[in-house]
Amino acid sequence: MNLLNMDAENRVVLNVGGIRHETYKATLKKIPATRLSRLTEALANYDPVLNEYFFDRHPGVFAQVLNYYRTGKLHYPTDVCGPLFEEELEFWGLDANQVEPCCWMTYTQHRDTQETLAVLDRLDLDTEKPSDEEVARKFGFEEAYYNGTVSWWQQLKPQMWSLFDEPYSSNAAKIIGVISVFFICVSIISFCLKTHPDMRVPVIRNYSVTTANQSPSWALDKVQTNAHVAFFYIECVCNAWFTLEILVRFISSPNKCEFIKSSVNIIDYIATMSFYIDLILQKYASHVENADILEFFSIIRIMRLFKLTRHSSGLKILIQTFRASAKELTLLVFFLVLGIVIFASLVYYAERIQTNPHNDFNSIPLGLWWALVTMTTVGYGDMAPKTYVGMFVGALCALAGVLTIALPVPVIVSNFAMYYSHTQARAKLPKKRRRVINVEPTRPPMRAPGAPGAPAGPMAPGMGPQAVNRRMNAIKTNHPKDMMGPNMVASLMPGMDLTVASRLTPGPRDLSPALAIAIPLMKSVNLVPVQCFDNMAYNSEKLDVKEPQNSIEDTGYKNDDKTDVKTPLLRDHKIESMDETKLRDTKVEKRKSSAST
Repeated sequence: MNLLNMDAENRVVLNVGGIRHETYKATLKKIPATRLSRLTEALANYDPVLNEYFFDRHPGVFAQVLNYYRTGKLHYPTDVCGPLFEEELEFWGLDANQVEPCCWMTYTQHRDTQETLAVLDRLDLDTEKPSDEEVARKFGFEEAYYNGTVSWWQQLKPQMWSLFDEPYSSNAAKIIGVISVFFICVSIISFCLKTHPDMRVPVIRNYSVTTANQSPSWALDKVQTNAHVAFFYIECVCNAWFTLEILVRFISSPNKCEFIKSSVNIIDYIATMSFYIDLILQKYASHVENADILEFFSIIRIMRLFKLTRHSSGLKILIQTFRASAKELTLLVFFLVLGIVIFASLVYYAERIQTNPHNDFNSIPLGLWWALVTMTTVGYGDMAPKTYVGMFVGALCALAGVLTIALPVPVIVSNFAMYYSHTQARAKLPKKRRRVINVEPTRPPMRAPGAPGAPAGPMAPGMGPQAVNRRMNAIKTNHPKDMMGPNMVASLMPGMDLTVASRLTPGPRDLSPALAIAIPLMKSVNLVPVQCFDNMAYNSEKLDVKEPQNSIEDTGYKNDDKTDVKTPLLRDHKIESMDETKLRDTKVEKRKSSAST
């Protein structure tokens, strides 16, 4: 019995999320400076009636936490999201870096997902219209919005911005977006078609010549060809629209610095400025030699195609994929350059070992071009090795190129699939969610005896009226600490009525003379735990105190007998036994009535 009592004293019951866990106190001391290592009965979440600590936390994660105390190995449950697991570990005072290597990759996946979602937030892929409060916060007049003093310009500015920069915000914005895409396509097509020979007009110059007869004559000569004048007017109209679009977007932008630093905007206003610079050069510098070289800079107008990223989320994802795969692409270029230099040098010396009158590799720089074409599996055929050693080097170069290019490609493809799948899932998520209010649970204050609303007599620790309404089926009646119950006494003394045995704990005033003689005998042989007699001593000291009148009425029990209020556990056992007695008496009366009839 002493061994059982000592084992019970060393155990602790933890109720986490409605699931009860039982372990030894020594187990919780294995990891110091944590929440579970500092459990005391003075904590607010300790229940003296059920003799357990209650934590309103995730029970699935706590199973792994308790296993960490037992085995020293922290595993990650696959049915729990990563941020939730981190929050639970932070609550229990554990370090997330102690996760076992076998679970580390699975555990850290949520961090990659959070980084991906943060990138998608910066890409501004949302097509849902923001609220007025969000618009006011974005454009910096939140205070005026709350005060109701929004000016007409503050109302007009967000509308202009959404009209020209957010194509999916309204039907009018969609029309503006279609017009912008139309002018971009027309500008690119015009830039390409004006270089076609059939689309160019020759510049004919007539000059005087002297014939063989020494007579003057006129001759015509085609000096050059210029693009048709229609292309000039097309470009004027397109660039007028682009200029208007840039000015409106700059004026209505919420942040001028970010607008100027944006890569797409840089391409936009540089391409627009190149048109006006070209006009100035054609008027004032057309007589300068090699003036046609200046037209080369007009090729930047083709970069306007990147403006389509504002209208297509797929292009944004593609560009972001290349940004995210920058390390892999850098590694690819490094290995390509390394292979090109190595195989160019090898093929140069390999072609000089044997007699080769048709040697195409007269220098290593020429071999660099051949190695690049071979490693990228293009193979123009303009240069080829003629000797056997050179052919062997060429075969190695082709194999190395295939392996070098093929290895980083799956990483780039997986990045694109990851961004695309997250974008699709993010588009299907509801934008408005119910807010959860954080309300901390509070325990009712313990009022001192004599205070208004407090019981008339003293109360044992944890034995308030609220404790009486506990569910009795949650109590472990077979626990070693509960050996003083009426069932135990009845089993020790066969033939004793259960109603008499239930009165063992409350106090000496409710005991019969037979029990008064039997209790010292049981105490001497350690048949009843010491807590039972300590409770009796506590009740015997309070005999002179008047019993409270309201505590029993508040709990819903009838105070028909003299059961002490401070022991609701045994009193509930007595109430159950009294009900059984009444039921038995009712059955006996029914039998007597039926027999008399």
